[in-house]
Amino acid sequence: MSARVTAVSSNGTYSFTKPNRESITLLEGLGVEGDVHAGEKVKHRFRVAQNPDQPNLRQVHLIHEELFDELAADGYTVAAGELGENVTTRGIDLLGLPTGARLRLGETAVVEVTGLRNPCRQIDDFQAGLMKKVVGRDDSGAVFYKSGIMSVVLRGGEIRPGDAIEIVLPEEPHHPLKTV
Repeated sequence: MSARVTAVSSNGTYSFTKPNRESITLLEGLGVEGDVHAGEKVKHRFRVAQNPDQPNLRQVHLIHEELFDELAADGYTVAAGELGENVTTRGIDLLGLPTGARLRLGETAVVEVTGLRNPCRQIDDFQAGLMKKVVGRDDSGAVFYKSGIMSVVLRGGEIRPGDAIEIVLPEEPHHPLKTV
């Protein structure tokens, strides 16, 4: 199966979910046009409170649609945009990508993967018990997150559902994703 964009979402106001759109436009160095998290400096409220001058490594949030299938098997109903992502994908192991991987989305847009999204308590406010399904521990006891990845925009462009995703891996050695 080829990697594809299945939905695009944005919201101009702070809200946990983001409405689906026919298309979104990525702006180089900023994020999703009109989205509350767009900007050169961090926009996430918790991170702004810590240090408003830190760079925005969370310009575009991508999540794999396969997670929704997994959650459905556990009795949860989650649709594209409802976990706050901008780009919903299918056919790509987002969580397995290394830091610095580049994704070409559609004809021209390119994002660089910066790290994992660390889920917040709002996930349980959205649906009780959901946090335990997107946060877990591996066999060694290390915490892992399944709630998507974050990226920055290297080249702008319009993205639509159905667009192809092309992966360009960075030079080795590859570094696993950490939360940003």
